[in-house]
Amino acid sequence: MAGVGSLDLADRSWPLLRRVMKGHTLAYRATRGVIGHRFPGSPPMLLLDHMGARSGRRRTSPLVYVRDGDDVVIVASKGGHPKHPAWFHNLKANPDATVQIGSERRRVRARVAGPSERGRLWEKAVHTYGGYRRYQERTEREIPLVVLERR
Repeated sequence: MAGVGSLDLADRSWPLLRRVMKGHTLAYRATRGVIGHRFPGSPPMLLLDHMGARSGRRRTSPLVYVRDGDDVVIVASKGGHPKHPAWFHNLKANPDATVQIGSERRRVRARVAGPSERGRLWEKAVHTYGGYRRYQERTEREIPLVVLERR
């Protein structure tokens, strides 16, 4: 499978990436999204607050997002890793969550995009961040798209 070596590197990098994401989250919250929502040359980021499926603890994940009307779409890519990200499993178990987009906070309900909308949403996601196409090529699983609808 192409990219296996890069997956090994990504797996070894998770402890560092978690620290970076924690710093990103702290800066995003402290500045109400002034720092962290947008970086030059990067796609927009939101903060997803979700409940751990097993632990029941609140978790926060900074993620790239795509707008689709009033909905927000996030991509469960995990960089093309063979397994879904933990936040995806958490949302499947507990679909009610909160997002912060810049200074706006909103309550949302998560659902996996269905086949009839997936193609359109996938193209929007790839347009927002081209790396998603490489991630899909790197894994055998279909990368889920999660639609966050306002509650």
